[in-house]
Amino acid sequence: MKNYIMNLSGSRKLALVALILGLVAVLLGNPYDNTFTKINVKSLSVESIRDSEIINVKELAGWIIEGRVDYRLVDLRDEEAYKEYFIPTAVNIPTSKLMESNLMRNQKILLYCEDNIRAAQGWFILKANNYKSVYILNSGVDSWKDEILFPTISENASTEEKAEFDKMVEVSKFFGGSPQIGETEGGKEIKMPKIEMPAAVPMNTSGGKPKREGC
Repeated sequence: MKNYIMNLSGSRKLALVALILGLVAVLLGNPYDNTFTKINVKSLSVESIRDSEIINVKELAGWIIEGRVDYRLVDLRDEEAYKEYFIPTAVNIPTSKLMESNLMRNQKILLYCEDNIRAAQGWFILKANNYKSVYILNSGVDSWKDEILFPTISENASTEEKAEFDKMVEVSKFFGGSPQIGETEGGKEIKMPKIEMPAAVPMNTSGGKPKREGC
């Protein structure tokens, strides 16, 4: 069994983690309001997070710069972490509140957290409830900080690396970041840019599941 898991591709391992965490979340339900989620086991038995459902941070940065509005960016972290910093345009819906939100089943939803594990859990919960277009942001807010806000290049970088870094400098500045050349000084504090809070996502207060949209 151990060898089988080790030989799985990255997306398959992520799908396995999502399955385990998602099942725990689904089976336990919400202890505060006694709500539970029903699973279509037959459908989800063949589900896995495909590579095409994992979006990298550079692609997301491009979407935001272009002003695209054909997707919903959802931050799954707790409110305190969200207020400290969030990716521009993201709304805060903690994993435990996903099924109380008014996210629509026919919209493109991009989830992120600190890393892929909790994002995968959110992916599973939404897919288990027939949300069709659910994606996760690869490596979440940690990757956003490393690659978008504070990209780093070594002092002896190659010509190709310098050309790519020059592109990322402009992207970083767009989001209020500060590109780094060489190793950052130990203990040097890097301040996160201030982001304007978006409008809150209304929660579903009817006690039922979000309505099915579309044809």
